[in-house]
Amino acid sequence: MFGARCLLLALRRCSSAPCPKHTQAARLRVCEALEAQEVAGDIKVQTFPFKPRERQPLEYSRQFPHLRCRTNTLSSLLRVRSEATAAIHSFFKDNGYVHVHTPIITSNDCEGAGELFHVRTSNKVQEPGENSHFFNVPAFLTVSGQLHLEVMAGAFTQVFAFGPTFRAENSQSRRHLAEFYMVEAEMSFTESLQDVIQVMEDLFKTATSIVLSRCPQDVELFHKYVSPAQKGRLEQMLKNKFITISYTEAVEILKRAPQTFTFQPKWGSDLQTEHEKYLVKHCGEVPVFVVNYPYDLKPFYMRDNEDGPQHTVAAVDLLVPGIGELCGGSLREERLHFLQSRLERLGLADAYQWYLDLRQFGSAPHGGFGMGFERYLQCILGVDNIKDVMPFPRFPHSCLL
Repeated sequence: MFGARCLLLALRRCSSAPCPKHTQAARLRVCEALEAQEVAGDIKVQTFPFKPRERQPLEYSRQFPHLRCRTNTLSSLLRVRSEATAAIHSFFKDNGYVHVHTPIITSNDCEGAGELFHVRTSNKVQEPGENSHFFNVPAFLTVSGQLHLEVMAGAFTQVFAFGPTFRAENSQSRRHLAEFYMVEAEMSFTESLQDVIQVMEDLFKTATSIVLSRCPQDVELFHKYVSPAQKGRLEQMLKNKFITISYTEAVEILKRAPQTFTFQPKWGSDLQTEHEKYLVKHCGEVPVFVVNYPYDLKPFYMRDNEDGPQHTVAAVDLLVPGIGELCGGSLREERLHFLQSRLERLGLADAYQWYLDLRQFGSAPHGGFGMGFERYLQCILGVDNIKDVMPFPRFPHSCLL
């Protein structure tokens, strides 16, 4: 209505200027149509933070989480986000997956990194004799629904979850949030990492094609005004087969790189963002699957490759242009004695007895992966900062609204 009122005033001024009769009549018809509109809510033009015909940077709009959804950029983003959500659900439904709501509050640390939000009550004084934990055990906001999906994969062949996850990582980087959404899938009766890789690639290409077909104008707004080069990159990603290299090959490529990295690449160390982006560039700006990571780098649930001195696990990360890691997955260790031995070495056997039960009481080879939904939106739209693809971003020292 704010825009309509400005247009009305402009047309009134123009209607008095000399011009051909047919143009004058057209302007008068527009004025009459606008005057017939009813103003439901007036606006204080002088103090409204978003001015007409001004394109404020995304960082500026982040200061106004209660108003920024009214801008063209954020409203387009939210329509794309909605369509992408529907497209992901459609992909899994069409391929026979059962949707599972995994818990937000959990007693498990799936990733083992310790970056957890501890859940406590707001009661400051405990009653005498009362257990200090509301659930009788320490409880946390989930970092992943994977372990709960593995439970369900024992009852259903293919399952997926799509919900909020949380990391208490004190990072102000452009690629981290304290609250974000994860798409996670688990599939039984697979003994090949290639099966997991294929689902990852199919999900990305199918969901993206649906989004492009359902909201082309919203995507075009980002490709025109936010990231002009992204349209070409996205077309390349959709038409080319994704590349697969091993972790060992990746380290050798990085060692031969003509540029100097802040973190020197070496076998046994995790790949950093600068490494991931270089690998994608080296492979022609096509998404890259990096497979078979060192055993000691990955969590206990990943399947041991039993491959001699280097000792790797059947893990995979999907690296995409401009972002770095988008997806991470693996075959899960379904062999009871391998899993039990590793948990005992880590001192986790008692805490994960229920996880051992999944193998002890009937199991099947299985695998799965997770995809960061906000990073996916960054990838298809070309948005540089992850905080700008979330309607209400939460990150260290910021919880507006």
